[in-house]
Amino acid sequence: MAVKYAIFLGCTVPVRAMSYEVSARKVAGGLGIELVDIPEFSCCGYPVKSVHQDTTLLMAARNLSLAEERGLDITTLCSACTSVLTEAARRLSSDGELLGKVNEQLKKLGRKYSGRTRVKHFARVIYEDVGLDKVRESVKRDISSLRIASHYGCHYLKPSEIYDRFDDPEVPASLDALVEAAGAVPVDYVTKKECCGGAILGVDENIALSMTKQKLDDISKRGADAINLVCPFCNIMYGANQRKVQSKYGVKYDLPILYYPQVLGLAMGMEPEELALNMNPIKPKSLLAKLG
Repeated sequence: MAVKYAIFLGCTVPVRAMSYEVSARKVAGGLGIELVDIPEFSCCGYPVKSVHQDTTLLMAARNLSLAEERGLDITTLCSACTSVLTEAARRLSSDGELLGKVNEQLKKLGRKYSGRTRVKHFARVIYEDVGLDKVRESVKRDISSLRIASHYGCHYLKPSEIYDRFDDPEVPASLDALVEAAGAVPVDYVTKKECCGGAILGVDENIALSMTKQKLDDISKRGADAINLVCPFCNIMYGANQRKVQSKYGVKYDLPILYYPQVLGLAMGMEPEELALNMNPIKPKSLLAKLG
């Protein structure tokens, strides 16, 4: 039986991370994950969370209700969307009074939420629902020559309480395990838990870029062929802004940034074009050359 989820793309993926969506859909099909589109999905609410939390909760609840109406749980590609929707789902399923207040507002939109929808990041769906053994079984191309450093980011594992503590936020291992299951070599590095800098990009670009540089320096020194990501905004920092860092600091990286579905897709024998690797900000020519 196929694993079935409503896919929540959020705001950033369709505009700035199309290759993530393309590769995720391709890999999902190969792993028996059925992704259902819900056109009525809107922003998760994250952009206004620090300004008006009630509005954020209402926006999240509306999205949760759309999936619940179809009897589906949600899988997400963006870590920030994952955090907001998961937290909202947890609060509303455990607090009847809060759920009642939210439903009073949802009623104005012709909607109702009962608190049954669960939310999982797509990487976690692969890790838990598909499983590492099936990932290994899906491998058709040898990518053992690739050394890949995983960036976990701020929202993929924290706050750990809302994610059932499926991975240790202080000693994260799930993304490295997924990289290893695909056949590549996981690269460990000192700044693994550090933020990409994206959270303050709109406030202080200099600090944000210095944070990006710190991690790019660390990973490059470790001899990684690429960085593995599961969040589109982190790719804005390491991918889209990598050349800006190079220009600002007089350094050179040209370090390819891949989303995990692209890493796994290559291992599954898919062609670079199928995984939209040509749409990545840093073209992975050197990486593909290593694969022959």
